[in-house]
Amino acid sequence: MEKISPRVDICFKKLFGVEENKDLLVSLINSIVGEDDQVSDVTLLNPYNPKNFRQDKLSILDIKAKGIDGKRFNIEIQISDEADYDKRALYYWAKLYTEQLKVAQDYSALSKAIGIHILNFTSIPKARNYHNVFHITEKENGFAYFKDLELHTIELNKFTSDSSEELADIVSKTRNALDMWVAFLTRHDLLKADHLPKELDDENLKKALHVLDVLNFSEEERELYEDHLKWLRIEANTLKKTAEKALAEGISIGKQEGISIGEARGIEKGRKEGETKKAIEIAKAMLLDRDSIKKISKITGLTVKEIEKLK
Repeated sequence: MEKISPRVDICFKKLFGVEENKDLLVSLINSIVGEDDQVSDVTLLNPYNPKNFRQDKLSILDIKAKGIDGKRFNIEIQISDEADYDKRALYYWAKLYTEQLKVAQDYSALSKAIGIHILNFTSIPKARNYHNVFHITEKENGFAYFKDLELHTIELNKFTSDSSEELADIVSKTRNALDMWVAFLTRHDLLKADHLPKELDDENLKKALHVLDVLNFSEEERELYEDHLKWLRIEANTLKKTAEKALAEGISIGKQEGISIGEARGIEKGRKEGETKKAIEIAKAMLLDRDSIKKISKITGLTVKEIEKLK
């Protein structure tokens, strides 16, 4: 059987979102946040429970945690690209922040909220680094006033997207704890807990690899895992084709109307057609797997009539 991937959200939450593995979650959080936000322990606010997705298998499997000083953390690993992901990230941050305040409590009771989004796709093309941190700062002078807002994006494919890379290639990129965890999430298949190079020789990583090796799924969990893994593969293939199509059309229109206009129109046209094509490809794959039209419509955004035509 194929080795379970920690990039699939149900596996990620079962790995980092349970009491017995809180030390792994603490290590992951500390590898991402700054010195002032380091945690020694956390309380899981929504620990992993398979009952949570029995009624809604499309639920978001994020991890919410609270530090000893009251700071809130929301960690989500996202398999597939989504339109307006920036808005989604802000929305989940806002929920995390406002959920703290109980009736009759003063605003002073609110603690800093930090959103961490681990993405299996490129969400910020203009950013060269795979890890980016966002705050609200004053436009002209750059100082921070709204200090309770912090968002992190970690785009895994900017660390490695080449499946032919060997362990030595991954090790050469590993310079800190976050690099270590990203290496685990992207190329766990190359890592052996008992034979780690010194750059990756870490007790938390060893435990994560051991847990991954013995991780057991129920039949229901396995079905959900396979559904999400299928998404991962379909998305990777579709996004590649979409990018190639957008680039080709941008160049073609650019030649006809001038490069600046062509770039703008080509990218926009490619984006719209790409989103539709992606939805259709996902719908086709789900139809082959005999998923219900209602479920397909909810996931892809296509209408029931459009899905019926695909059949």
